[in-house]
Amino acid sequence: MKSAPGPFDRVVTVATFLLLLVALVVGLGANVSTVVVQLGGRMWADYAADLRSDPTAPDCVLEELEAQLQQCPAYAPAPEPANGDPFGGDDPFGEEDPFGEEDPFADEAPKPEPDPFADEDPFAEPAPKPEPDPFAEEDPFAEDAPATPAVNCAALKALRDRCAENWATHDDIESRLTGSVRRFRAVERTISELAKFAYHKHLLVLLFLLGGLQTTRHRAHIALLDPQSLTEHRASQGAQLLAHLLWMVSCFFDWRVQQGSAEVDNPALPVLWGLGFLVLAGVNAMHLARPPAFADRPTTPARVLMAVPLYAWMVLIGAFWFHLAETPYNPSGQAIFLHKFVQVPSIYVGIGLYIWAGMMLAQTRLAKLAFAVLTPWKLPPNLLAWLVVVLAALPTAYSGASGIFVIAAGATIFESLRDYGARPRIALAATAMSGSLGVVLRPCLVVVLVAVLNKEVTTDALFAWGRIVFALTAFLFLVAMIARNEHRLEFPPLWASIEGSWAGIVALMPYTSIGVLVLLAYAYPLGTPVTEHTAPFVLPGMMLALTLWDRTRGGEGPAPWPALTSATGESSHHIGALLFVMAGSVGIGGVVERSEVMALLPEDLGSPVTAMAFLVVVMVLVGMTMDALGAVILVSVTLKHVALANGIDPVHFWMMVLCAFELGYLTPPVALNHLLARQVIGDAADMSEVPATSWFHRHEHVVLPMLVMGTALLLVAFVPLFV
Repeated sequence: MKSAPGPFDRVVTVATFLLLLVALVVGLGANVSTVVVQLGGRMWADYAADLRSDPTAPDCVLEELEAQLQQCPAYAPAPEPANGDPFGGDDPFGEEDPFGEEDPFADEAPKPEPDPFADEDPFAEPAPKPEPDPFAEEDPFAEDAPATPAVNCAALKALRDRCAENWATHDDIESRLTGSVRRFRAVERTISELAKFAYHKHLLVLLFLLGGLQTTRHRAHIALLDPQSLTEHRASQGAQLLAHLLWMVSCFFDWRVQQGSAEVDNPALPVLWGLGFLVLAGVNAMHLARPPAFADRPTTPARVLMAVPLYAWMVLIGAFWFHLAETPYNPSGQAIFLHKFVQVPSIYVGIGLYIWAGMMLAQTRLAKLAFAVLTPWKLPPNLLAWLVVVLAALPTAYSGASGIFVIAAGATIFESLRDYGARPRIALAATAMSGSLGVVLRPCLVVVLVAVLNKEVTTDALFAWGRIVFALTAFLFLVAMIARNEHRLEFPPLWASIEGSWAGIVALMPYTSIGVLVLLAYAYPLGTPVTEHTAPFVLPGMMLALTLWDRTRGGEGPAPWPALTSATGESSHHIGALLFVMAGSVGIGGVVERSEVMALLPEDLGSPVTAMAFLVVVMVLVGMTMDALGAVILVSVTLKHVALANGIDPVHFWMMVLCAFELGYLTPPVALNHLLARQVIGDAADMSEVPATSWFHRHEHVVLPMLVMGTALLLVAFVPLFV
């Protein structure tokens, strides 16, 4: 029920744009800082080691060490010659006897031989030692014995040498710190400080709350159905009001706990959370006081329950556990899991950036130009839908989860397939499945998280099997599309098809060139090639450049700035909707973990086949209720041990888990990917008014993806057990 944007929407849109821009810049800070330091090293030798900061003066005084060293005889100055004799009493004209004192021709004197019988008397008493004369006086005219130095001369010399070397190094660095070095260093330090950005969690919370504010204001939270009556509206808004208040109360108790703690981690976060939820609760109260006009439609208890957003149900279940069921009483429990939600902020900020990139894609002509390359071949719409889903696997792998890609590109896929002539239900089925095939391909973040949390598997092994699973699901979807094809397969003239595709390729060349140049700029000057970790920060930058180019050079459509604000405003709704579901999902995972309900399941289920059948059902249920990232964490600490105890290979188990999750995202009553598709498509996703000839035809958009992913799941789960 999104209304037209007003002044407040424009303010929130600009704030969201700035937050996303800050996230984009901060995310590249570490790589850019490294590149700048390397650039300094190429311009000035040893820049990183010597010139990044002013040298510290050595804490030794060379003159003092030199003075102390004079106490050592070897380093003392030569004595003055006696009686003023400049030659020191030696005869300057004296010649050295070449033969010395020894006569070279003299016979060598015989050495006395020892007396073998001259033994010491064993009974002789030792000679008494002379006692000092107490009346003896010191001769005042006796010459002084040479004084023994009071210092360790060798150590003092080493200290003096080291001090001299340190001062020489210090003076050398000082001489190299020219004005140009200092100016470059000031820039480099600024970039380095930016890379140490200490407010990533605060950035995520602000993005979460701004998106939630827009989603709440426009009544756009994800639910099984949109309210169609006043009763359903009141149930939806009342549940949201209660959820926001419960979150706020939990954050208040968490703040009190932190105030009594010796070490407080981010003390401002509970306050920020609490104020944000208070504002959202105020919006819900306004909606309850001033409901929109509804047609007088009958409702049912089931419809009322389905009108409550998914995240609200998750918060209410979590509140029931932490406030009523858990012992001891833990009112700050939900806030604890909000802290866990922001523990790795780059993941969820990256989701916002992916959505932003997708909304910018929808503002360009790229999708139409890409379809123009394929349409000259006159493929049946079903085969084109299959091709689109297969090609969407690569961006899905980079975005990290199927739901993210559905939000980012679902509207573009649906509209393009409908324009080409695909039936509405086939277009909707392809949109819902567009993110399902790529979650097992490199470099999907979900697979990386599995490998990080589970030492029994590696990313190489998972991605190697992932390619096989991808080929299997692609083949099964092709079979389904051919079976449901209602168009005659035509073969247009080859040359005409080539000419038409070439014209589309020529139209795409400027976009391709800009995209390649942006990627090269990220990879080399900025040191940020596209990987699973950098893609959230690279792709929006590329889409910014493409959007500006398209809106500057394009025909119909908004100018560059209106296009960007429209994309950002649309992004804020979807960011709030998806992040709220993910935050609620983290809370549900915490309830399952702390209740130890998984410990009630027997580990030994008799055989691998029985265990796999049990795990398949449970994994589909988990996929129906949790997002992929939270579900992987939950399964890693609970159900994984059941699989290993029953002899199931770890790689096999996780491939089954990923397939089961995707089937769960396509399976009612939740069917999250369908809900997300409806979220971005809007009213066109309503199939209730589209004519149908049979039950299967009426529910084709839901049943067809379930059959494909269900068949793939059964093959992946059980075939390896018998091979």
